[in-house]
Formats: sequence, structure tokens, C-alpha cells
Amino acid sequence: MTVIGVFALQGNVREHLAMLAAVGVEGRAVRRPAELEQVDAMVLPGGESTTMYKLARSFELFEPLQKRLADGMPAFGTCAGMIMLANRITGGIEDQETLGGLDVTVRRNAFGRQVDSFEADLDFPGLGAGFDTPYHAVFIRAPWVERVGHDVEVLSTVSSGPAAGRIVAVRHDRLLATSFHPEMTGDARLHGYFAELVRGL
Repeated sequence: MTVIGVFALQGNVREHLAMLAAVGVEGRAVRRPAELEQVDAMVLPGGESTTMYKLARSFELFEPLQKRLADGMPAFGTCAGMIMLANRITGGIEDQETLGGLDVTVRRNAFGRQVDSFEADLDFPGLGAGFDTPYHAVFIRAPWVERVGHDVEVLSTVSSGPAAGRIVAVRHDRLLATSFHPEMTGDARLHGYFAELVRGL
């Protein structure tokens, strides 16, 4: 059976575990290297990216997780998790580390502070019949993708308002990332898409 871990040192862990259960996948909280070894893929949740990498270092999880990603483990990063997967970030703190693997440049807190949080309906035209209706997305202190590498597929952009055209969902091979919080919407389609990606490997 497919087992997907959720980085559980900080962030919306419980919500992601509930979404994975909703799409028929066993989810497990991962805090230690030994727990990482027991999962087939990882979800990196929304939270605070600077705190996440520091805690990963403290719990000796950073380098094992980085190695698993480099070896091809699938991962789904949401909000801060997108920053954790990005090869390059702007607007981060000095010496901020990321796990890397996702060939993008992400701007941290691009949409503004907590008070600038917002919701928007997004289209995912390349994801097939399951996404024939808009996805209602929740953005909280969200990043956006400023640049993508040659092999990165843009899955969705903001369609209107001051951020129109900004990239908010991407896929690069086995890595999926969103600027927003799909675990907070009640819409499990993206978790289902990720689960199918993992099962298909």
C-alpha cells in the first residue's frame, strides 16, 4: 500500500493527513529519519519556511530528506512547502536553506502579509476531467513562482486582480507545488492527483 508522509515538525500536518485519508492513502507524520524511511513520498505543508528548515536541521531530518528527494522521491509542497522545494528563493532571510529539487525561483511572502491573505478560483487546464471546474484556493502569506526551468510545467496562474498571471502551481517530474493551501479547502482533488502520481511510479 502507498504510504505518504507529512513533514510534521511544523505546519498544517493534521489537515494534510485528513486529505490523504480522504483520497484513500495512508498518511504518516514524519519527524525523524527512521520515519522518513517508511514512506514512499512526502508532503511538505504550509507553515513558516525558515522555521521548517531550522527544525529539520535540529531533528537531523534535513539531509536525509534532501537525499531522498535527490534520489527521486515524489513530494508535494504547499505554500511554505513550495519554498522548501525550490532551488532558488528571493525575499528569504540571510542564509535560508531549501531542500531543492524543484527548478524554480520562488518569491517568499510575495502576496504580502497575513492581512493580505485572500481566496481565488483557479483553473487547472492541463489536469484533465477531474479539474473541469475551478479550484477554490486559499492564499495565506503566500509565495509565487517568479521563474521556471525548462522542464517545469506551469499548472495554474492567478486569473484576475493585481496578481493576474502570477504562477501559483507547478509540476517538475515527481515534484508538485502550490502557492496556496489545498489542505484548507475541503477539495481533495490535488491530493488525489498527487496520490495517483505516486501510485503510478
